Order: sequence, then C-alpha cells, then structure tokens
Amino acid sequence: MSQQLNVQNLVVDLQTEQGMARAVDALHLTLQKGQTFALVGESGCGKSMTALSLLRLLPDNAVIQNGKVNLNDVDVFDLSEKQMRSIRGRRISIIFQEPSTSLNPVMTVGDQILEVIFQHTDLQAEQARKRAIEWLQKVGLPEPERRMGSYPFELSGGQLQRVMIAIALAAEPDLLIADEPTTALDVTIQAQILDLLKSLQQERGMAMLLITHDLAVVSGMADQVALMYAGQIVEVASAADFFVRPSHPYAKLLLQALPGEDLRGRQLAAIHGTVPPLTQTFTGCRFAPRCPYQTEVCTDKAVAMTALSDTHNVRCVRVHDASLQSLSLPPLLERAQATSLDHAVLLSVKNLSVTYSMGGGVLGGKKTFQAVKGVSFDIQRGQTLALVGESGCGKTTIGKSLLQLLTPQTQVTGQAILQGQDLFQLKGQALQASRKQMQIIFQNPFASLNPRMRVQEILEEGMKSLHPEWSVDQRKADLKILMDQVGLRADALDRYPHEFSGGQRQRIAIARALAVKPSLIVCDEPTSALDVSVQAQILNLLRELQDHLGVSYLFVTHNIGVVAYLADRVAVMHAGEMVEMGDASQILNNPQHAYTKSLLSAVPQLNTALS
Repeated sequence: MSQQLNVQNLVVDLQTEQGMARAVDALHLTLQKGQTFALVGESGCGKSMTALSLLRLLPDNAVIQNGKVNLNDVDVFDLSEKQMRSIRGRRISIIFQEPSTSLNPVMTVGDQILEVIFQHTDLQAEQARKRAIEWLQKVGLPEPERRMGSYPFELSGGQLQRVMIAIALAAEPDLLIADEPTTALDVTIQAQILDLLKSLQQERGMAMLLITHDLAVVSGMADQVALMYAGQIVEVASAADFFVRPSHPYAKLLLQALPGEDLRGRQLAAIHGTVPPLTQTFTGCRFAPRCPYQTEVCTDKAVAMTALSDTHNVRCVRVHDASLQSLSLPPLLERAQATSLDHAVLLSVKNLSVTYSMGGGVLGGKKTFQAVKGVSFDIQRGQTLALVGESGCGKTTIGKSLLQLLTPQTQVTGQAILQGQDLFQLKGQALQASRKQMQIIFQNPFASLNPRMRVQEILEEGMKSLHPEWSVDQRKADLKILMDQVGLRADALDRYPHEFSGGQRQRIAIARALAVKPSLIVCDEPTSALDVSVQAQILNLLRELQDHLGVSYLFVTHNIGVVAYLADRVAVMHAGEMVEMGDASQILNNPQHAYTKSLLSAVPQLNTALS
C-alpha cells in the first residue's frame, strides 16, 4: 500500500499573551492510500493545529518551526502560496470544525460549492450545477435544489455541517482532513455521512485524517489511531489494538469516561485537572500530574516512544512495568445520595406550536413554515427530559421558544407554565426576572460568546444583571469554583473567546449558564464539541447540580450515550412532532415507533471485543 501522506518531526509554535506555546511537538505520522488515520485527544492538545499545518492555513500568530509534510512525492512546505491554492481543495481538502464560521455568510450555499467545482474541475455552467446538487443530495441535505439558493444563516447547525462536507468533497480530493466532521449531526445523518466517506475511500482510494473526540466513530471508521496529549502523540496503534489493548494511562482513562446506560447512577471516570499550558518547559511525562499511576521516574526526564509491536508505540516510561499492568483503573464512584425532592412538575408545556414567517413581498403574502406542531411535555424538579431527533426537527426551536429567543415574526402558541407563570405571556422586567430560573447553553459557543468581552466579563454579565444583591467577593469566589467545575484554569478568566479551542469555548458557555444558579437549564447540544474526558467532567457536574440543588434539564442532543446516562425521560421528535415519549430505559431498549427504531439503529457502537 503506497504512502499518501508522510509527516516528519512537525513542530508548530504559537505566540500567545502568556508567551510562546509549542502547539505541536515533533509529530510523526504516516497515512496510506485509502486508509483512515484517526487523531484523538483532549481539546487544546494540538489536533486542529496539526491539520491546519498540513494545509498551511495556520493563524498569523503561528509558525512552523520544523518538519516535512510529503503528499505523495511533493513536499507541501516547499510550495509557493500560488501552488498551494491548486493543492487545497483538489489534492487535500478539509472539513472544518465550525461550519458557521468557515462558510461565507454573503454567498449562497450553491455558489460556495460551485466555486470549488469551477476552480478544480473542467465542469462548467449546468454540468457544474448538477454536480453541486448531487453532492448536497449525497450528504443528506433535504431539498438540495432549493437549498442551492439558501444562505448559511437560513440553515440549522447540522445542515451547515452537511454543506461544509459537500464543499470539501466536491473536487474529490486525494486526502480529506475531517476535523470533527459529524459533531453537529444527528446519528442518522452521521451514519449516512460516514458510509459516504467509506464508499469514497473504496472507490477512489481517498486517504482520510479523521480528527474527532467520538471514540465510537473512531472504532467504526479508523484503521490507525494516534492519541495526542499536550502537543505530543502519546500512543499510536491499529484501531483494534487501541480499543482492545490501550496501553497509555490516558488512553485507559478516556475509554472509561464514556457515558452509557450501564453507568447510570454512578460518576463517570473523569480525568481531573486540565491539559497543562504549552508555554511551560516540560521535563518529564506531560500527563504525569493527572495520572493515577505516576511515580518519581515519570518526571525525571523527557519520555520517548516505546515500541510494543511493529504497529503499536506508547510514550510511557512504565509501559513494561509489571506492577503497572497489574493495577486496575480507579474504581467508579457511586453518586452522592440525591437531595430529597418531591419531583413536582417544574415546567408544563401544553400544545406548543411554532410557526416561522418567511419572505413576502408585493406579489403575495408571507410564506409560513410550522417548525413545531402541538407538542406537550412536563419536566419535573431535579429530572432530565432529553429531546432527540434529526437536525431540523424542531428540538432547538422548542428550547429557544421557552426563553422567548425567537424573532418577533415567529408565532408561538400554547402554554409553558414555570413556577405558576406562563412564559409566553411575560414581557419586560417579568421576562428578565424569569431568566433567574431558566438559562440556556447554546449549541454554537463561538456565535453566542461576545468576542469583545473577556471570559470574566461574560460570566459576570448575568450575575450582575439578575443577582445585583451578590457582592463582588461572592462573584469572585463563584467564578473560581465555576472555572474548576468546567475544567478550565483560573487564568482563562482574563482571556477572550477567540483564544480558546472549540471545546474550551463550550465549557465557557456552560459556565455562563450555571453562573446565575437557575432551576431549569435548556441544554442545546452542550457536550457536542467536548472530548470524552471533559464530557465526563461536565456530565458529572450536571448530575451533581441535579442531586444537590434539584436543577432540571431540557437536554437537546443527538448523543444517545449521553441520553442513556443522564436522561430520566426521552421525547423523540420528527418533522416538528413528538412521535414517542417515555422513560429513558423504555425508549432506548424497547422503542415502539418506527422512526425511533431507525434512529437508534444508526447509533455507532464502540467495539472493544477481541478480534
């Protein structure tokens, strides 16, 4: 099998306010033609910076200090910028992590796909348009011909991700870099996209560098897996070896952090602490401060990779230590006894319908679209209702309607009774006061965090507005606790949102919702951008708040593992309607509706069985 990509000794430095950070440190990887190589690890460990280096799309404050990147026989770092433009899109293409920031907001979806086709193929006019529509159809975008004329703001997060994938594949590249390609997608579309990528590999021998925190996706897609930590690869192995015989303590802990129904009522094995600042000088194992197995030998000197086999290498000084092999992972902790709650109904929604008005003009009245159709549900104190279903089915619309965050042109009917008040009837100060009780964690943290405000100002904004009685000292103490709870260092308070990775920004968004201590939180995909270790930390935090404070959650998600672990009840949405609702175990193990059955059958499963 011929090599498609060979990366040798890649070193990338990043200039930050805290000093020069070594974002990628002496990275080596080889990717074969037709192979999928998965790069996994915590947010901020250098995965995306590695991907951007391969395309020479690094930000202005980053510099490649060393390394070679050979694509077949071409050294990418030796090419001029003009030559790189012919490489990007045609030879190497990328699916970016945040489509809402990488798509041009003033160009239609169709024009953005056509731009790639015109640039890198011989197709013109109607043939190019036909090819663009075919790609939108392949990635599962409804009404592809109509969507050619849509602008990015008219599409949901999942639909934007599908458009981004179509653009990346339109010129049929030799190498696809997929940076969290299915993060914003529901499981049915995720399965469709992953099947599409597999079929393209088989047809064209396309190589793929898959960057993701979804280990179940990695298990089903990857041939090789490399685990990164603090800028270094700490374990690389075949997918079979990695999932069946993880050897680095970090790998073992990650696999134990995955949520599921078997862990309900117990704390997940979150990895305490955070990735160390990459501005520091390291002398030993970078994972040692967080490792339950660390000894003095781990911090003595730099740790080199150790070969366990021809295809399995690990960066751990104790990997051959018999005492380490005999140690079991730290035991899973039972959850603290829940606060005694009467589980009375906190929020009661009756016959909720939401209709959007679109367009209009002199030739006719406005068009309307009913996004939510007569939905009813209750959320009890201290319990979690999970809303699941495909992208665009109305899940997020329900959450935003409860907080009156929809446009004035949107018509909302029905009732939403919270603490004896109908939320849809509240205005002015009464509406503001209700937000002490109810907050939201938005799906896209980049768009929902003010880029001109430091993190401390973002978090204090709600505290000052909704709880003016809190003193400066109380706010300061709460902020320190919040940072620790969501897995961020205290110095994050002095930085701006753009200085963080996608997963770190999501933690800030979660901290903002928690800051005012509400009784109900609408969680719109709150863990979709998080790696599994931080996801475990956040889920443990949400459980703890629920147990001790009686917080309730309306949890919008496509992660069925999270639903199985966290939800008390599940409601399944399809085309604006609620097609099935019941206890979580009942829905997940014995679904009755055909749509629910198809949804659950598409969920990727982690394969840790010996082959």
